[in-house]
Amino acid sequence: MAIKKSWLDKLNENKEPKIKRIDIDFADIPSGCNMFIATPKLIDAYIKEISVGKRIDLKTLRKDLAIEHNADCTCPVTTGIFLRIVAEANYEKLQQGKPLEEITPFWRVIEPNSALAKKLSFGQEFLLQQMEKEQ
Repeated sequence: MAIKKSWLDKLNENKEPKIKRIDIDFADIPSGCNMFIATPKLIDAYIKEISVGKRIDLKTLRKDLAIEHNADCTCPVTTGIFLRIVAEANYEKLQQGKPLEEITPFWRVIEPNSALAKKLSFGQEFLLQQMEKEQ
């Protein structure tokens, strides 16, 4: 049986971003668009650039990544998956003793009442605590 990858393993996988032309309407993306598919590392790097006390919603993150990579939009499905990988991996770092100041501040993107927040292994309370500290 294969060994289950940790969230850190998933974050550090060597994946390449790509642009895919969409042939049918998909989520909030009309057919004919060039859709950017990011990587967990790209999303991690984007979040690291968000200033203390500032919050960015997922639509803005997706729009910014699409613009940066010359695409019409960014995939909402993979972005959500990769954002969870970023959050869980950085929480793993925290559990391993890394100081809070040295992890990616994923709480600046994830809404505490979102479906994603409810899936996180550490729950919504951590997000709320970090957001409150930065206000």
